[in-house]
Amino acid sequence: MVIDVWAQHPTNRFINHPCFDSLKRWTGQSTAELAIPLDCTVGAMQQSGVQKALIAAWHGPNGDLISNEEVKDCIEQHPDLFVGLASTDLRKPVEGVRELRKYVKEHGFKGLRIVQWLWDMPCTDPLYYPLLAECVELDVPVCLQVGLTGPLCTSRTGQPQHIERIALDFPELKIVCGHIGAPWHQEMIAYARKFPNVYIDTSAYMPKRYPAELVDYMKTHGKHKVMFGSNFPMLLPGECLKQLDLLKLDDETQQCFLYKNAEQVFAL
Repeated sequence: MVIDVWAQHPTNRFINHPCFDSLKRWTGQSTAELAIPLDCTVGAMQQSGVQKALIAAWHGPNGDLISNEEVKDCIEQHPDLFVGLASTDLRKPVEGVRELRKYVKEHGFKGLRIVQWLWDMPCTDPLYYPLLAECVELDVPVCLQVGLTGPLCTSRTGQPQHIERIALDFPELKIVCGHIGAPWHQEMIAYARKFPNVYIDTSAYMPKRYPAELVDYMKTHGKHKVMFGSNFPMLLPGECLKQLDLLKLDDETQQCFLYKNAEQVFAL
């Protein structure tokens, strides 16, 4: 079994956002090649052996790139495959809290995702705090980006030191840190080790690019703290999973990485 904890079904608004132009440097794809129908997203997951994919809404300063309603529509068409993560307007915290609550309670969403570089605000900004508090009340994780940004936006918002601050302020909040945290991955691993409520997901990285320190952590103290993510459609989960043997994980650790940790963290 495989659960992909960081994916999205892209809309044209998402694909055509200027910040993603730079992804051509990383993937060799054109933005037009990334704009795909839902059946293609479903096929990519099923052909890869992914049983559950957590797909997120994206909300930025200029509006939604993928709306919560569009995520809900995907789930309604494929309820056995897709699980929703909400996104809201950080500048409207009261409205955002209500929207998060609605999609979790009424539509079964399993968390909140905020992409900090999109807002040019780290997760320690006060505008995040009402949403983080609501995640605690709803008992759902917040998913954040850590590390260097692929798009040509500042990476300062993804420095792991910001994760330490919110982990201290919200000890009951489950914090899932996507994209590993490189080049500050050793710091990110240290915080995952330090805080019982901090987790790492491997989205945006092929296994051959996982830092050795992360793989060592997965095999030892971090067996229950690291989850598989692809960042679909930027990376295909099937291509990532083909490289799984490079990690040389034992059966128990591999099961934890591929699905057991996600089941526990997201209450799947």
